[in-house]
Amino acid sequence: MCLLKLKPSCKDYIWGGHRLAEEYGKEYDGEVLAETWELSCHPDGPSYIANGKYAGQTLQQYIDAEGKEMLGTNCRRFRDFPILTKFIDARDNLSIQVHPDNRYALKNEGQYGKTEMWYVMDAGKEAYLYYGFKKEISKEEFARRIREDTLLEVLNAVPVQKGDVLFIESGTIHAIGKDILIAEIQQNSNITYRVYDYGRIGRDGKKRDLHIEKALAVTNRVPIVKDKRSYPHVADCDYFTVDKLNLDGNVMKKMEGSVSDLSFASILMLDGEGIIYNQGETLEFKKGDSFFLAAGSGTYTIEGSCDALITTIRAKAAPVHIGVDIGGAETKIGLVDIHQKLLASEVMETNANHPAEEIIREIGQRVLKLLDTQGISMDQCVGAGIGVPGTVDRKNGIVRYSNNICWEQVELAKEMGKYLPIPIRIANDADCAALGEAVAGAGRECQDVIMITLGTGVGGGIILDGEIYDGKGISGSEIGHMVIVEGGEPCTCGRKGCLEAYASATALNRDVKRAIGRDLPPEEVFEGAENGDAGLQKIVELYIRRLGVGIVNVVNIFRPQLVLLGGCISVQGETLLSPLREMMKEGCFGREKGQLPEIETATLGKEAGIIGAASLI
Repeated sequence: MCLLKLKPSCKDYIWGGHRLAEEYGKEYDGEVLAETWELSCHPDGPSYIANGKYAGQTLQQYIDAEGKEMLGTNCRRFRDFPILTKFIDARDNLSIQVHPDNRYALKNEGQYGKTEMWYVMDAGKEAYLYYGFKKEISKEEFARRIREDTLLEVLNAVPVQKGDVLFIESGTIHAIGKDILIAEIQQNSNITYRVYDYGRIGRDGKKRDLHIEKALAVTNRVPIVKDKRSYPHVADCDYFTVDKLNLDGNVMKKMEGSVSDLSFASILMLDGEGIIYNQGETLEFKKGDSFFLAAGSGTYTIEGSCDALITTIRAKAAPVHIGVDIGGAETKIGLVDIHQKLLASEVMETNANHPAEEIIREIGQRVLKLLDTQGISMDQCVGAGIGVPGTVDRKNGIVRYSNNICWEQVELAKEMGKYLPIPIRIANDADCAALGEAVAGAGRECQDVIMITLGTGVGGGIILDGEIYDGKGISGSEIGHMVIVEGGEPCTCGRKGCLEAYASATALNRDVKRAIGRDLPPEEVFEGAENGDAGLQKIVELYIRRLGVGIVNVVNIFRPQLVLLGGCISVQGETLLSPLREMMKEGCFGREKGQLPEIETATLGKEAGIIGAASLI
């Protein structure tokens, strides 16, 4: 079922009239009906489904039952349902107010900010509204005029008539004037900071609260230049695209539209009557009705006479992805564009001995600072991906266990969402590195890639059909913990004979120390072997042989197109690759009669984890 008729929640604010009940048929028994929330998943006023098997349930309950796919792929970047649609009947003047942007609202209010648009459905002859300032004023003057009740003197009063449209970005001071009927499409938020209210008394007998300090912090104090770039749409921004439909019932009495997999469609009937049908279902409409069509609904038809607003969600313009690669010693943060190019990055100490909440807060703050430094707004970011070592529950955004950073049952996605008001996805850090190489590095021409990271431990990631392979969605692959020598060297996981116990830099150093009694960095070990040191040659040959056994095992199971080596030991290049290729020829099932994968060195280095994490979104 894709075509839903919605029933609104009703609001009785003191400035409201009663036209929405009298003229638009809204079911309401009270004397004052100021607003009806026609399309809403907001807990302060949800809309309800009026038809079909979900009748009586909220729109959010329908989405929860059917899955967020009902909203479309363009909505994946939103943490919550993206918009809220209202009818507003202003019998009296609304308060002078302003709405914060996403970043301020999330930090201070725990929900999104608010950008909105108004379509004037009707207005009295002398009707006007306030929209921005007449002239630029200082913060000090703004505060003084609020205290002295002289703010109206510097506000821009705009006369309006039926059919006018205003786009109100967050931070724009504004107010609807009396005797105006409006359709409003806005971000899914209910945050308003009042700065002037005509001295009105609320139902409690007291003057209604003002929010002066918050308003001072978020208000844009320069005149607003009306933006006409939305053409051919009524309004167009990263949060919503609104189009106007007019059928006169004579010359134009039928319209066909299409709802693709990219976005749902909201249809708000401002006037008229007729029928709407989709996928064999037909519903009647009259003015004031609101309909929701799920993404992928296909062709729908409207017949009759109507004025209507059709709202969809488009792809974000110039999107930026945030990538975070958390390690035991350091955390790397980067901003990545749609071409998987790293725009900017920085490195911070992880401070793994600190509580998880502190580490997450510092990462979130550093991300926000990096965005500020680069002049990139949060609105431009479609989401953040985070790579983290250990056992990761990708579906629920939880780090089950990580010995590297001493985390257990940390709700990473939820906690990071307190600082970044965008979708958050997490994965194992080795999986992220593999994904980074697959989308932007040595494996960008391949769909099936296995990456083995040779560092302090042995990590690995498996990319099949361009996606991380992680079984049931928890932990990811643990290539380093396959046993290659039964009863062999102890491993950090508690078992014996794992690949990590033989092919890590730690294992190589152990073997060198046993042979010569002192530590040597990997590069000196390989250099000494190349220069003829018999003892080091023996160690290197055994190291490569053990690594080759692990690689052959993985290739026999997954049959990838490409095997990549990363980490500090991978810099040895052909010293490793040549003998490993020979081992694959001898050890892989089918040998050269089958299709052997290539084996190469990863190319992105420390950027792989950032780019891979960013690609989770």
